Formats: sequence, C-alpha cells, structure tokens
Amino acid sequence: MGLIKKLFGGNSEPKEEKVLPWIALNDLKQLEVIAKKSATKTQVVFKHSTRCGISRMVMNQFVDAYDLTENNLDLYYLDLLNYREVSNEVGYKFQVMHESPQILVIKNGVVVTHASHGQINAVDLSRFV
Repeated sequence: MGLIKKLFGGNSEPKEEKVLPWIALNDLKQLEVIAKKSATKTQVVFKHSTRCGISRMVMNQFVDAYDLTENNLDLYYLDLLNYREVSNEVGYKFQVMHESPQILVIKNGVVVTHASHGQINAVDLSRFV
C-alpha cells in the first residue's frame, strides 16, 4: 500500500492552488488599452479554450511555473470561446494567426514573441520585463 501512495499521491492534504494576477480580457476596447500600456509595461495575453484538454494542461503548467508579479507585467486571460470577437480582433490588431492555447507578449504596441500549445511554457517571460 505504501508504494501505491507514493506513486499516486496518497497525501490527503489538498494542494494549495496558485492564483495568478489575471486581468479578464473580455472587451474590444481593452485591446487599445493593452497597446498603449505596452509602451511602459510588458503586456501578456493568454488565450485559452475552456473546452480543450490540451489548453487546460498547458495552462496548468503555465500557472505552476509562473513566478512574476503584477509589478513586472500585466497578464490578461482571454476565454476565447466566450469572447470569440475579442479573440479574432487580437489576431488582427497584433498580426498573429490565431491558435489555442496561445500566448502573446506585447511591447511598444507590437508582439515581440508568441507561442502556442507546448511552446508556451518555453517562453521566458522574464526576458521581456
């Protein structure tokens, strides 16, 4: 029984959930604000599909690895299924083809890097602070 607990996490203590400083991205007007704010502070948009298992897995990995604060950058969360129009406009405004999940790093009004799927967690956000 001890081996099974070790393999499958027999610890009955609940894992403390990490909460990131997400800003909900749900309005087209926010895109202009993001572009303007990016002149002085890095802006990051995380596009997430709430119905996709891969998107959920990537997001969980992103949350676990995230080690910055709202002082470093602004971190936007976009539920692309509920805000499809906003998701489409992100692609047009910042000239990045839509993928899901996807992360965009914006400085001075332009995307300086972007990634999708498993490559999201390879992006070192601290390089852009």
